[in-house]
Amino acid sequence: MKSKKIKLTITGCLGRMGQQLIKSTNKDNRFKIISLTENKIPKKKILGLLPELNSEKAFKKSDIIIDFTIPKCTLEVLKFAVKQKKKVIIGTTGFTLKEENIIKRISKEIPILKAGNMSLGINLLMYLTEIASKSLTNNFLSKVFEAHHKFKKDHPSGTALMLGQGIAIGKNKSFYGIMGKKYLNKKKFPYGKRINFNSIRKGKIIGEHEVLFSSGKEIIRLNHEAFDRALYSEGALTAASWLMKKKPGLYSMRDLMNFK
Repeated sequence: MKSKKIKLTITGCLGRMGQQLIKSTNKDNRFKIISLTENKIPKKKILGLLPELNSEKAFKKSDIIIDFTIPKCTLEVLKFAVKQKKKVIIGTTGFTLKEENIIKRISKEIPILKAGNMSLGINLLMYLTEIASKSLTNNFLSKVFEAHHKFKKDHPSGTALMLGQGIAIGKNKSFYGIMGKKYLNKKKFPYGKRINFNSIRKGKIIGEHEVLFSSGKEIIRLNHEAFDRALYSEGALTAASWLMKKKPGLYSMRDLMNFK
């Protein structure tokens, strides 16, 4: 007996990740795309579907909504999702603390898996960052470097912020309490007692991230480089399949990977 396909809605379907999600979903027989949304309706159909605006109608038949857009759009999607009791995968980044709290509140009513990066490798990197931060003495200062393509708007990236949170968790401190300076396109940037970030925006870089710890006498580097955007979309589909069986709550990729 064939298992029932999971019905998906992909928001921001004309964006870079939206297009990649469509490609990956089309190759994965666990899923079926039943609707696509975008902030402007194009004239051409995609896989026989005409993209539409976010609405109750757009999400009505969906089991899971996958959202890689911008915070304003994500919050709009969640308003419909909570009303219709839909599960949501959030890959959007750049939320304010206030917006993060709205997402937490909504997750008490519907299952949400939210990750600044859906790559299994990046989530392993965050786990290793926590271990390193916890293991190293306070003599070690830290900083986070990241590089992405020139079209990426937010900086630091959601992934860089995740890694910063990993450092904070390791030190048992509030991330927002020890967040340092945010640099853009600097050749060099300093270590600090607070976590400093440097973001490079150039060319077609898919994603590079590095966490550095230094005592002044030695440097420890933890890094990850992405070569194919498909690893993010495939991670999101793994997350969607996993979320199908979950009760309301706010989940992360580390829950999926069963990191303690």
